[in-house]
Amino acid sequence: MRKIFHELPTLREALERVLEKVSPPGVEEVALDDALGRVLASDVYAMVDSPPFDRSLVDGYAVRAEDTYQADEENPVELKLVGKIDVGERPRVIIHEGECAEISTGAPIPRGANAIVMVEYTSQSGDKVKVLRAVRPGENIAQVGSDISAGDLVLRRGRMLTAREIAVLAALGYSKVMVYKRPRIAVFSIGRELVKPGQPLELGKIYDVNGYSIFSLLAELGLAAAFKGILPDDEEVILRSLREALEENDIVITSGGTSAGLGDLTYRAFEKLGRVIVHGVRVRPGKPTIIAITPGGRLLIGLPGFPLSAMMIFISLVKPILLRLMGVDVEEPDTIRAEAAFRLNLGGRTHLIPVHLVETSKGLRAYPMLGDSGSTSALLDADGFIEVPGEKQYLDEGEVVEVKLFRRYRPPSTVIIGSHCPALDLLIDVAGLRNIKMISVGSLGGWYALKRGEADIAGTHLLDEETMNYNIHMPRRLGLEDEVEIYGGYIREIGFITAPGNPKNIRGFEDLLRPDVVFVNRVPGSGIRTFTDLQLRRLGVMDPERRIRGYTYQVKTHTAVAAAVAQGRADVGIAVGYVAKIYGLEFIHLMDERFDLAVRKDRIYKRSVEVILETLGSRSFAERLSKLPHYRITDEIGRRIYP
Repeated sequence: MRKIFHELPTLREALERVLEKVSPPGVEEVALDDALGRVLASDVYAMVDSPPFDRSLVDGYAVRAEDTYQADEENPVELKLVGKIDVGERPRVIIHEGECAEISTGAPIPRGANAIVMVEYTSQSGDKVKVLRAVRPGENIAQVGSDISAGDLVLRRGRMLTAREIAVLAALGYSKVMVYKRPRIAVFSIGRELVKPGQPLELGKIYDVNGYSIFSLLAELGLAAAFKGILPDDEEVILRSLREALEENDIVITSGGTSAGLGDLTYRAFEKLGRVIVHGVRVRPGKPTIIAITPGGRLLIGLPGFPLSAMMIFISLVKPILLRLMGVDVEEPDTIRAEAAFRLNLGGRTHLIPVHLVETSKGLRAYPMLGDSGSTSALLDADGFIEVPGEKQYLDEGEVVEVKLFRRYRPPSTVIIGSHCPALDLLIDVAGLRNIKMISVGSLGGWYALKRGEADIAGTHLLDEETMNYNIHMPRRLGLEDEVEIYGGYIREIGFITAPGNPKNIRGFEDLLRPDVVFVNRVPGSGIRTFTDLQLRRLGVMDPERRIRGYTYQVKTHTAVAAAVAQGRADVGIAVGYVAKIYGLEFIHLMDERFDLAVRKDRIYKRSVEVILETLGSRSFAERLSKLPHYRITDEIGRRIYP
């Protein structure tokens, strides 16, 4: 029977429900060289002083400071050299008035000495040493216990051991340390649609992403999990596999099979194995999250099937639970503050929204990525995500938000926002640049990103309906005449893309009006969409949503157009000819369009921007571009064409 989500706690409420019921699985003693990434199970006190003796911080001479008070370069003080002290040996000399001893960095201080003169301020001749600078008592000496004294509390229980903590433990003489046992974890993916990467992919099937991403997220926490593979949508198989995994593990994590659909069976299996304490969370995406606890205190965690949703729920909910089981005090995820780039209307429940982070002159801007929770590219491109509470009806432009980071934030060298184009990827490759952030929002979106200072460069191919010229009308239209420059790019052929042989006999825009033709459109603001709407208006089509089947089926990239046609979801779309070649489709040429780069004037100085513009006009890029089907260079490529 269909299982309905009745009570939906917030993320925080769900976390509190679980945390009050879990604790680390025990403690154990491990050798210091096996302690990296482990969590201390008891406080650590110093057994010895650090340093354990007075020692020299420099190479020089051990002296009585009072013997040097009159010394300077004009009137050096001469002392008698009575010995030498090396690292690791007990001093054999005592320093009396008028005497000194040569000493190495780290060597113990001899009796009678109370300061060290650096060798740079001395000169030696035989057994005579001239001191050219006075020193004060204690100068250049690390006194016993000055760093850590025996009996001091050095490390508290619950601290994760990194290389720094291990270095301190070694300095204090510890060879073993008490740590919490690591929870044993098994991971499953669930779904008949899942295929192991590397196998052929049939229509309706997708590669298993979550099994590998969850396994890797656990490894990043220092946890060794066992990935048990893919389970079918079979309740008996799921139940048997989970029961076997619970015999050997403290936690079992699944993904997929958690929603209220008839074919999603994870809930029923969890319910038979333990008590479900969380069934659904008031958040989007991630609502169908399930957590149960067995009579023996073992944990079952069911994550959503969509990869982006699964990862954000893991970071927000599962990671704090795992840290508690590892013995770490629950901490907030790594966050960074930024301003929302534009207004979003929300409300109803908490939203988790992946974002790009973009630097501007006014600080960081969080650029929401509005794809679906099954997006794989968002896992790669997003810097983190924001959590917008359900009581907020909208997120306003400029509102300060906390971004939970997927990884440590590294500012990109250049931000390119605008139209998607395969040749733009080629340009970046020829330029040899790696730390580039590219955000595809369409040409018009790129121009607004330039206006707001979020983009360094915008890829653009917007047609002026009055002059039929590309791009150079945009600075005036947006009031950016003094803020941007436009550099000539290349020509690319655009046209209809159909199945091989053009079975629907598509010849012109009037064919899109036929009832037997399904169209795939581009998103508003893209150059292709601008061109399409212009041609339809010329035909007198003022209500394309009603008259064209598929007009509202909108995709963000040229390759998405080709994929829709290749998979039979549409009969025709408009894209660059290059993607038709990739997918083995028919291409009917419509026109040549110009793709240029618009650049903010205040970013021209950036070295990475200079490299991109230099590469745009280079012979190496022209040679590579000429090999792409349906592309060619212009006489103005790489040259400034505006102003």
